[in-house]
Amino acid sequence: MDPSAPIFIGIIIIVLVIWIIAKGFRVIPQSERGVVFTLGKYAGMRNAGPQLIVPFFQTIKNVDVRSTPIDVPKQEVITKDNVTVNVDAIVYFRVLDPSKALLETTNYVYATTNFAQAALRDITGNFELDELLSKRDEISAQIKEIVDKETDKWGIDIENVKLQNIELPSDMKRAMAKQAEAERERRAAIIAADGEKASAQAVSEAANLLAKTPGGLQIRTLQTLEKISTDPSQKTVIMLPSDFKDIAARFTH
Repeated sequence: MDPSAPIFIGIIIIVLVIWIIAKGFRVIPQSERGVVFTLGKYAGMRNAGPQLIVPFFQTIKNVDVRSTPIDVPKQEVITKDNVTVNVDAIVYFRVLDPSKALLETTNYVYATTNFAQAALRDITGNFELDELLSKRDEISAQIKEIVDKETDKWGIDIENVKLQNIELPSDMKRAMAKQAEAERERRAAIIAADGEKASAQAVSEAANLLAKTPGGLQIRTLQTLEKISTDPSQKTVIMLPSDFKDIAARFTH
């Protein structure tokens, strides 16, 4: 036997072992968990860090366990008062059990998105338009409760649901704009009326005060004549005899 044969075989064995280790070596990121399958059968979970599996016999699939947002596409909804609107939302979920997420559904992200779409249509259709616009948080909470209950069997936790956009029909937008404009005009008219009322009340109080003050009206008349006399435009002022009498009486005292 060739003396170099055992050395050669040993080198082959070492290389083979190194290759097997390299082939079975995996590094799982901190944000993920590994689901191990042995000959296609579930064989356990692996945490983050370096892991070894048996090549050709075992496979490992990583599942992200971070909070993940998914957009729920725009849905056409008919509200309880028969108004057609388009509504979309965003869902935040987290995988709590990676093995269930892989084994209980073919695509847990797609499944969650589709169920959220159905829940969005069902829940928003139970509200009138005014409620839909004013009770977003309440509606979001109801959608979250339904979706969370359904996805629990997939090892998924629904952390939050937020309604994003509620798109109204064009004619409805114009009607609401006209209503808002009419409301602004109404408020402006009320403010103007209040101002006129306050002004009239002030004039009335001033007139009563002048009437009660001896000579008050005559002094006011003289002040008015003085202002008129300074105006360079031509004018003619006609005073009744009673005016002369009252003014003269005022100056003699």
